[in-house]
Amino acid sequence: MPAVAKKQRDAPGRPTRRMRGVVPALETAAQLLAWYDAERRELPWRYAADEAADPYHVWLSEIMLQQTTVKAVIPYYEKFLARFPSLRSLAKADLEDVLQLWAGLGYYSRAHNLHACARAVVKRHKGKFPASEAELLELPGIGPYTAAAIASIAFGEVTTPVDGNVERVVARLFSITEPLPAAKGELKRRAAELTPRLRPGDFAQAMMDLGATVCTSKRPSCLMCPLASGCAARAEGIAETLPRKLDKGTRPTRFGVAFLALREDGHVLLRERPPTGLLARMLEVPSTEWTDAAPAHEQAMRAAPVRADWWPVPGTVVHVFTHFRLELAVYHAIVPSDASLNLWASPERCRWVARTRLPGQALPSLMRKVIQHAMRES
Repeated sequence: MPAVAKKQRDAPGRPTRRMRGVVPALETAAQLLAWYDAERRELPWRYAADEAADPYHVWLSEIMLQQTTVKAVIPYYEKFLARFPSLRSLAKADLEDVLQLWAGLGYYSRAHNLHACARAVVKRHKGKFPASEAELLELPGIGPYTAAAIASIAFGEVTTPVDGNVERVVARLFSITEPLPAAKGELKRRAAELTPRLRPGDFAQAMMDLGATVCTSKRPSCLMCPLASGCAARAEGIAETLPRKLDKGTRPTRFGVAFLALREDGHVLLRERPPTGLLARMLEVPSTEWTDAAPAHEQAMRAAPVRADWWPVPGTVVHVFTHFRLELAVYHAIVPSDASLNLWASPERCRWVARTRLPGQALPSLMRKVIQHAMRES
């Protein structure tokens, strides 16, 4: 990691605690940018050093990359640009169309915010993203990291986006052993000290690339790192242990029952989820509430969306969310074409969708698992 000024030493190869982390920022930035120019990842939203970045592309990629891997994002990013080539085209779109394209990418509040932000930029800023970090923060779905990323990459503002990759690089560079999240303030301050006035956007992307490809969470490739000679954690032999994190404990498990109703004419019953909360306004296979205990059979049947001979599908569908693990039992039924829905199933939010059209629906990956599980047994 960065070249560090000559250090006083209290043992061979070990910097003293007083001098640890004293890094010449300009030299560090120069080394990292030289590495980035030679080794940068070629990504569809990236621009060459002599090209002006499109703020729409930068914003779209940053929203998609939140808590999602680059590999998973690329096909979604390309599909979005094919469907919505400009910010205005996205702002004019129906939310359901946006959710359909987003289905499978997860964290669906991002899709809602994406649509709301596009409309806000058109309404407040005549379709052009504001160039400052402060103004970007006022837009829906744009938090401190995303605002800094857009401002630095698209507009060249000297600011420092700090994501998980950057936190890891900085924690090792300065041997910051305080666990996350308490260490976040110091990590951001240290990262800001390194950010150069020239090419701040390239520097930000270089830090991200270094963390994603070289300074990885497990088995960092220190021999390939352009900043290895000045990495305090490497000198101490603790690079793989940083950044440290407090144990969050195990995720609780919730339980529920999903009802897959297949009409005789080949249509499947789907329901739009409430406008707020987890998976808001996405489509679902009608299900019970998700509770701390599995509902008894009789209790589950009272929540069935239509009167039918329901039979349990062997096994369960397991899905892990950020804060809890969900286990769904699945019931399946064949119902007549003129079947009427029970009032407690919220018929106004329900729709029958042809089985052949299911791939194009705004179904989260959990509900696709449920459908696949039920159909496999039908």
